[in-house]
Order: sequence, then C-alpha cells, then structure tokens
Amino acid sequence: MSGKQYLKNIIPAIFIHLLGLSALALFLLAGGNTVPAILFISAVWLLVLAFYFTAAYCLRKRYMNKLLHMAEQLEERYLIPEIMLLPDQADDRIFYQLLKMAEKSMLEKIRQIQEERKEYREYIEQWIHEVKTPITAMKLLCENNRFPFTRDILTELENINQYTEQALYYARSEHTEKDYSVREIKLSDIVHTAIADNKYLLRQSNMAIAIDDTDAYVYTDDKWVRFILNQIIRNAVNYRAEQPTLHISVTKTNSQVILSVRDNGIGIPSVDLSRIFEKGFTGQNGRIGKNSTGIGLYLCKRLCDKLGIELTAYSEKKGTTFSLSFQTNDFITGVQG
Repeated sequence: MSGKQYLKNIIPAIFIHLLGLSALALFLLAGGNTVPAILFISAVWLLVLAFYFTAAYCLRKRYMNKLLHMAEQLEERYLIPEIMLLPDQADDRIFYQLLKMAEKSMLEKIRQIQEERKEYREYIEQWIHEVKTPITAMKLLCENNRFPFTRDILTELENINQYTEQALYYARSEHTEKDYSVREIKLSDIVHTAIADNKYLLRQSNMAIAIDDTDAYVYTDDKWVRFILNQIIRNAVNYRAEQPTLHISVTKTNSQVILSVRDNGIGIPSVDLSRIFEKGFTGQNGRIGKNSTGIGLYLCKRLCDKLGIELTAYSEKKGTTFSLSFQTNDFITGVQG
C-alpha cells in the first residue's frame, strides 16, 4: 500500500476535519477568544490529526504487507483465508467473509475438476487395455498367416500399439508413483525387449543395430524405461539417414551407469536442441512431413524426472545421442560386494 494512495483515500476525512476546525475557530472567535489561543487550538488539532493518520497508515501498511507475505508463501493462494486472523475492523471482516466464500467456491470447483479428470483418466486407461486385445489378436493372425503384405500390417500394428502406449503413459504420468515398481534390473534385458517391440519397424527401415556390453545392473522400473527406449528408437527411425544405424552402449562411472542410444540420422538443429523436451515442441525436423506431435520426448523427460534418471541429448549435423544416466547407490553396492 503506497502513501500516495492512502492519502487519496483519506482526503474526505481530512476535508471534514478542516471544516470542523474552521467552524470551531469561528465559534471561538465570536465568543471573544484571542487569535493566538485559536491558532494554538488549531495547531494541536492538526498535530493530533496528523499523528493519528500516520499511525493508522503504518499499522495498516504492516498488516497488508503481512497478508501479502503470507500469500506469497502459499502454493495455493486461494487458501489465504485459512491462515488469516479474523480482522478487527468491521469493513475488513466483510472482505474476510468474501474471501472465505470465494475459497469455498474454488475448493468445490477444484474437487469437481479432479473427479472429472480422474474419471476421464480411468476411462482412457480402461479403453487402452481393451483395445490392446484386438491389436494382439491381429498380430497373432498375421504371424500365423504369412503373406507378402502381412509384414506391412505388423509394422502398422506396432505403430498403433506404440501410440496407445504413449496415451496410456501420458494419462499415468501425473501419478507415476502409483504405477512403477523400482527393483534391480539388467539393462541388456530392457534393451533387447525394446528392440523386439519395434522389430518390424526396424526391419522395414533397414536399421542396422549394434549393441555393446549392456550387462550392467541398475535400480529402476523396467516397464517405464522400456517405454522411454521405445520412444528414442522410434525417433531414430523417423529421422533416419539413407543407411540408418543404431548403436546402443553402456558406460560406468563411480556414481552413474549411462545407457546411450546413438543414431546416424539427420540430427537436431542446435537452435532446437534445448527445447526438444518441451511439451508440443516439434522443431524444424518435425515440420518436414514427419507428423510429429512433440509428446514423445516430453513424456520421456517427465518420466525420467519421476524416476530420478537424467536424460540428455547431444546432436551433430548427422546423428543424435540420447543418454540415460542412472544413479548408483553406494550403500546397496557395498552390501552386494
């Protein structure tokens, strides 16, 4: 609260006091009082008035600053009435009641939206689980009845399956703690499973795959990491070169196990590299007929943050490397040793 604004608010009160002081001065003058006595009374009146308004301003400003500070400390600032004390002034109590009413309305609206989101998320998850059944059935039919066109159908079924997986993980990404299970896993198992998930797509694109020693063990959720690898592999296919290659390797440091996936594709422009994990960002490559949605890498980054995995990307004119850095637990390593 600024002093100028406060002064503007009390101008009517000051005007009334000046009118009262003028009337008193005229009355005293008419009653035969001397001018010095009238001036003394007027000076005392104005001094008391100035002291009162100054003290009221300081107390009011301190109270308002305290409210602003409390509001800044809250994440949900509509809950400010919960930590406010009941004001002493009558007009402040009216505003306090208005805040309480607004808070109640906001909480009811939030509760309603949360319920609607929960119901929608549950419906999406149920629908995805149900649609996976016919996808699996179609894959089995194609694999058991080989025709020249079945490989193309299987590739498209892989695409459909990946899109449904993406929708499922997006729906669950808000509450990953309810779905993942952290345990000791072998990275080579996840790598080979991810490649198997995309085998028809990789064959169709003639992708050459090289896998170095990936027998390291880490503590994470294999299902979520497999989904992340699937997204990275599919990106490598979508932005591949004429003779595409995919190189997967593991390096170890004192505190990390780093899983790297490197391709020799068209690369990511340097101006886009810092934004590839933003939601909906497609970049220059995504505008060249690739039907990019900007969701895949955003989900990968979000899930990695939830799992405590550092996800980084490095790109040159040709080729991109994505690295997943798993933290090692010194206590567990010491016990196992």
